[in-house]
Amino acid sequence: MPAHDHPEPLPHEKAEEARLRNRGVLVGMGYLVLSGLLFAIFTAIVRWVSSDLHPAETAFIRYLFGFLFLLPIFMGARRRELKTKRPVMHVLRGLIHGTGVLLWFYAIAKITLAEVTALAFTAPVWATLGAFLFLGETVRARRIAAVLIGLLGALIVLFGIPSSQAELMANLSGIGLGQFAILVAAPLFACSKLMTKRLTDTENTTAIVAWLSLTVTVVLAIPAITVWRMPSLEEWLSLAAVAALATTAHICMTRAWQAADISVTQPVEFLQLVWASLIGIYMFGETPTLGIWIGGAVIVGSASYIAHREALTRRQERTAEAVAARPHAT
Repeated sequence: MPAHDHPEPLPHEKAEEARLRNRGVLVGMGYLVLSGLLFAIFTAIVRWVSSDLHPAETAFIRYLFGFLFLLPIFMGARRRELKTKRPVMHVLRGLIHGTGVLLWFYAIAKITLAEVTALAFTAPVWATLGAFLFLGETVRARRIAAVLIGLLGALIVLFGIPSSQAELMANLSGIGLGQFAILVAAPLFACSKLMTKRLTDTENTTAIVAWLSLTVTVVLAIPAITVWRMPSLEEWLSLAAVAALATTAHICMTRAWQAADISVTQPVEFLQLVWASLIGIYMFGETPTLGIWIGGAVIVGSASYIAHREALTRRQERTAEAVAARPHAT
């Protein structure tokens, strides 16, 4: 008889566990739906403001307000939490993330909201590829296939599903700097995410968030100065609202992932494309193409599968750790 017996849960205990898990999924999906809507709204505000203000200035002011929200941390008793062992990595991450932000704001001013949203969905795909190349993580054939499918989705967004060579050439001629900007921004954001993952080995969350806010603000100030014009009161208020909406959206996203596994909630992010398309139609007269819808669905499907595999790997690792830590019979 083993010294430590671990009986199977009773049926009612299993039912209660399933009920709590399902409730967590619903709560997580609710938070993610709200997060996607907030992201779409602040993207629309950025698009509206960028019609008069240069994207570099718009991006700088948005992050300036974000930094001001965190300023009490730098000046208050919590500033001891900002101590870092890796200042160079923080600066490098700020440079990479700031460049991605600048390109993202530029893309918003040049192409449809639906197109920006769909192509931005490729960030998890690039993150998976980067984890393999730079972090040495094992990426098996199925995940590599998901990466390739995600990139195929990006091509569908860009070129649609042409029925002839002439239509393909016409779609190619329609690709401009806006599409190129978001295609470069997505892997830059993925790189920033991977650096964040590496920083969590030695840094606390407060330091990671605060130093990113400061470094990105400084990075964006450089191009903003070259195109600066004094914003109107309405523009200041709009960009303050953008900062508040972005912060709230990130909080909702974090709570969604706390309530439910990301592999379950990931498909809900496709609704962000719906919100962006509806806002683009009614506010800016944009018409999303069929290629954007199909390509966006393919990209989200790929990202969802990647999230599912990551969640499965984490569960297997936790199970292995639990088995290893379990007392053995003597």
